[in-house]
Amino acid sequence: MRVTRRQALGLGAGATAVLIAGPLVAPAIAKGQTADDAIKAFTGGAEAKSGKISLSTPEIAENGNTVPVSFDVESPMTTDNHVQSVLVLADGNPRPGVATFHFSDMSGEASASTRIRLAKTQNVIAVAKMSDGSYFMDKRLVKVTIGGCGG
Repeated sequence: MRVTRRQALGLGAGATAVLIAGPLVAPAIAKGQTADDAIKAFTGGAEAKSGKISLSTPEIAENGNTVPVSFDVESPMTTDNHVQSVLVLADGNPRPGVATFHFSDMSGEASASTRIRLAKTQNVIAVAKMSDGSYFMDKRLVKVTIGGCGG
């Protein structure tokens, strides 16, 4: 394959940009946000109580790439009393925030299921925000095995 002068200049400029910007960006990416920080941001610093939300995960996940997760929140889902949103986190992932589900009084029920990716054995956390400003949390430990052989 023959490289043109224009391509060589483009590669050189790109490499220079990476060399200059790389050290500036890497610390910001490395720090990241912890699960506790994400919960505090979601709740505005309010305490999340246990109850009302039920999180379902497998105890052992043979494949961390597709771990089934579902939740159900007890709520009448009326105009005055409903679930506004649910935050799902994985506290051992580099970016703990996995998904946020939004609901309204017209949703009928506050439940959802999805598949998430887990980097290692860790807690999966679900935090529900209610229309009255209260928060509820449930947490489950998921053991991620390497190739189904334990770990």
